[in-house]
Amino acid sequence: MRKRIYVHVADDHKIVIDGIIAVINTDNDIEVKGFSLTGKEVIDWFSIKKNKADVLILDITMPVLDGLEVVKFLKENKIRPKTIIVSSYNDIKIVQEMIRLGCRGYITKNNAGAHIINAIKAVAKGEQYFSDDIRNLLIKSASGQDMPDGDIPDKFLIEALTEREVEILKLITKQLSTPEIAEIINITPSTVETHRKSLLRKIKVKNSVGLALYAIKYKIV
Repeated sequence: MRKRIYVHVADDHKIVIDGIIAVINTDNDIEVKGFSLTGKEVIDWFSIKKNKADVLILDITMPVLDGLEVVKFLKENKIRPKTIIVSSYNDIKIVQEMIRLGCRGYITKNNAGAHIINAIKAVAKGEQYFSDDIRNLLIKSASGQDMPDGDIPDKFLIEALTEREVEILKLITKQLSTPEIAEIINITPSTVETHRKSLLRKIKVKNSVGLALYAIKYKIV
């Protein structure tokens, strides 16, 4: 008799949870052990000793605590469900970060139904599993190809900015010109422009007004 695989499902939309559970219930080897609608509920569930799950299905965008914080907490507290990220975000940087933090799989939500059973069984055996689109991104990245920007959580985007980019972003919100910023932080105007272009690309806005609005919205200033 095969060992049953126990799974906990976490997403901030109950309809998504219901859909994932419906697919899981078609396989007799897998059993759902509860679900969570917030990151805090995930942590609380796993913090109860009697609650055990072999695999955690986890969204990144979660209320109270997001998926990044959940994964970090579980890692720091040596709670080790094999985690599969099921997310609408498909930027290579967030995929690589979740792998670095120990996640065993990554599936985009529009591919979840086709992959979730195979993903659960693969990671339960200690393997990694990625939906086809994510696997292709990883292959392209490993071969050194230029990667297009994908969707990424705003919080992760802020963390992905360098200290120098954040410094320049703050000065841009003060409506300082490129020469003025260069003089204040003692770099060349061309270097300021390089950082400005990088900020525009990362934050996906067209001008300094967009940068300033972003900085205000996410309390960088």
